[in-house]
Amino acid sequence: MADQVEFNEANVRAEIEKIRPFLQNDGGDIEFVALEGNVARVRLKGSCSGCAFASLTLQFSVEKTLKQTFPQLERVENVQGA
Repeated sequence: MADQVEFNEANVRAEIEKIRPFLQNDGGDIEFVALEGNVARVRLKGSCSGCAFASLTLQFSVEKTLKQTFPQLERVENVQGA
């Protein structure tokens, strides 16, 4: 597949930057923390950090979107704290 994006930290970070405006529209935000193996670690911020639906947003929006670009991604995890 010639148009496949390489699975690396810089490209995962770039894809997360594309997702940010959607979360910011609802008063939230997301920050890339690290790529550890096939797991992306992020920090939900703003209204997303205390939202009861944060885990659903992470799984069904962020993770699903990233897996479309990076099928080898296992999961996206939220890292608590600053």
